Amino acid sequence: MKISEEEALRYHSMGKPGKIEVTPTKPHSTQKDLSLAYSPGVAVPCLKIQENPHDVYKYTNKGNLVAVISNGTAVLGLGNIGAMSGKPVMEGKSLLFKIYAGVDAYDIEVNETDPEKFIEAVKAIAPTFGGINLEDIKAPECFEIEKRLKAELDIPVMHDDQHGTAIISSAGLLNACEIAGKRLEDIKLVVSGAGAAAIACTKLYISLGVKKENVLMLDHKGVITSDRTDLTPQKKFFATDRRDAHTLAEAMKGADVFVGLSKAGLVTKDMVRSMADKPIIFALANPYPEISYEDAKDARPDVIMSTGRSDYPNQINNVIGFPYIFRGALDTAATCINEEMKIAAVKAIADLAKAPVPDVVNRIYQVNQLTYGPDYFIPKPVDPRLITWVSIAVAKAAIKSGVARKAIDNWGEYRIHLRELMGQETKFTRSIYDTARNNPQRVVFAEGSHPKMMQAAVMARDEGLCHPILLGNDEYIPKLAEEMHLDLSGIEIINLRDNSLAAKREEYAAILAKKREREGITYDIAKDMLNDRNYFGMMMVETGEADAFITGLYTKYSNTIKAAKAVIGIRPEFNHFGTMHIINSSKGLYFIADTLINRHPDEDTLYDIARLANHTVKFFNRKPVTAMISYSNFGSDKIGSPARVHEVIARLHKDYPDMPIDGEMQVNFALNNELRDKKYPFTRLVNRKVNTLVFPNLSSANSCYQILQGIDEHAEIIGPIQMGLNKPIHFTDSESSVRDIVNVTAVAVLDAIVDKKRLANS
Repeated sequence: MKISEEEALRYHSMGKPGKIEVTPTKPHSTQKDLSLAYSPGVAVPCLKIQENPHDVYKYTNKGNLVAVISNGTAVLGLGNIGAMSGKPVMEGKSLLFKIYAGVDAYDIEVNETDPEKFIEAVKAIAPTFGGINLEDIKAPECFEIEKRLKAELDIPVMHDDQHGTAIISSAGLLNACEIAGKRLEDIKLVVSGAGAAAIACTKLYISLGVKKENVLMLDHKGVITSDRTDLTPQKKFFATDRRDAHTLAEAMKGADVFVGLSKAGLVTKDMVRSMADKPIIFALANPYPEISYEDAKDARPDVIMSTGRSDYPNQINNVIGFPYIFRGALDTAATCINEEMKIAAVKAIADLAKAPVPDVVNRIYQVNQLTYGPDYFIPKPVDPRLITWVSIAVAKAAIKSGVARKAIDNWGEYRIHLRELMGQETKFTRSIYDTARNNPQRVVFAEGSHPKMMQAAVMARDEGLCHPILLGNDEYIPKLAEEMHLDLSGIEIINLRDNSLAAKREEYAAILAKKREREGITYDIAKDMLNDRNYFGMMMVETGEADAFITGLYTKYSNTIKAAKAVIGIRPEFNHFGTMHIINSSKGLYFIADTLINRHPDEDTLYDIARLANHTVKFFNRKPVTAMISYSNFGSDKIGSPARVHEVIARLHKDYPDMPIDGEMQVNFALNNELRDKKYPFTRLVNRKVNTLVFPNLSSANSCYQILQGIDEHAEIIGPIQMGLNKPIHFTDSESSVRDIVNVTAVAVLDAIVDKKRLANS
């Protein structure tokens, strides 16, 4: 991706200059709030901390605060540009801490190049922080600075330029060697570069099993040999007694692995050709690697390659590690980040690459399906599972190795906490999931051969939500699952083309024809209908051979609606059915109807939609407070949709005098209690917070939830949720992600549980 200077400068200067700000986390609107926040209330926690210093983690943000500290002597490929010039980079690092792991971070630029004075400055401010991320400090000073600070402070200290690259590349090396069929203890390793990152990487590789005697490290003078007299203590550790290799070209002959942490263009095609079978090349110089991806592939098509760039496969990117390593360290109040914690992170990252890739990652990278292999052996930085896989592994290692001051007793709850922290899960969705897990039902997935449906079925099974049944080709689905690395154990596959289903189709046809005999559906027509997966799957639910049905990725809604009406039918107390989307936003839960089914509802349809919405909100254990939306307020427009809504409200007020519903009204009056109650004190909604919005047509309802989804990246969207059918038939659409489908599945299971209780009590 090419970025112009203008774009970069505009990004950093537009609006409020810089990339981070401080946001209050406690109420501060009243005089009492301010008295609690500062004087006199603040004195109380101060004295508690004086009595017990560890209480600082209880009463302040220390336990979630990291300092990103640099003196600007080795900035991101720019070299020694000074502390102030490096500030944009440190701000960027702080931003990454926050968006990827919910860690608050301050950037601190220290204008000091003397290691001793720099160490003293960091030690002096350390009480503020729960951890310190050293950044962009040149070698060899960085080694002494990190060593001293780790020894003299009781909080985690990590120089990410060293250990971040080491951890991510180690995970990549484990998997690359596995793919190439090589053992770590056997590989011949060449490392180009002898700076902080190269030394840290190679030491970690040795910790994982690479033999020191099989390593050749090079600096700008060539191979580091034991007869050289110009070596620092760090370089001397890697000095070899071999005398048969002095240049990079000589070192590369027969090598299994090349790791470049040096500069662009050092490696030639001939050097790559001279390597062993299935060579592994990590060309990590940025922004231009030691050899380009294209040249390496051209020289050796069997090469397994990684770079530091996002536009090629297998990017070694430190953001895959440092946010989550500090997250695990902070959450256990660890005194340090030790070798055990780093190795735990390595193995967690390596293992994650082997797991099926979430749909959101495939979508961002615009690929059909990333699968473990030569082109994907390192997780992508946007993978939402990193927060749980890596942080939990690091936290467990901290506790096991004895450096944690805070225990985590329930790892399931900790996992939930991490997902909630990053907006991946909320208490609302968890309550739905927990209810479903208590009584998992048999759920049929109509488009069983669709990759999203397959992933959703596997995820729903793994989370204990349901017993999935896939409709589709029983030969094709297992082959696709194997390609996608999906385990279909325990998932039933039903092939509608299987001759053994002939009797079942006839049985279903007889039932359907009898049910709709006065609606033009004969036995022959019904039998023909049952060649369609929607009709067949819905009949499974109708006859009790399954409990719920999910469809919609392929099928047009008009066809799905037709099938649902024919097979399942509408609940007798209603004449229509519809759908609802739930918006779980920072301001609370909102229920929006009808978002999918009824395009241009008349008065009778709107009447039913309002009643259905009221019923559905109660289904989710919430008290509905409903506003019927229009572009005008309370009779000010006498024609069109406002008039229809006005008449519907009159009917509802007459038929349901206790129902908290009113309208027609504009959205701003619906959502602003103070504005509405002041101007329209006669409504049934006085002193109530609206949580349910019924729109006059599908276009406005659908647009509303999509706008909210687009502008609020933290909003959770659940739906569409079916309202009004006799059985748990639920819909998705072509844009649904795997997680969306799993959410709808959980709702379908909940619907099936409630439906069974209703039938049992009737």
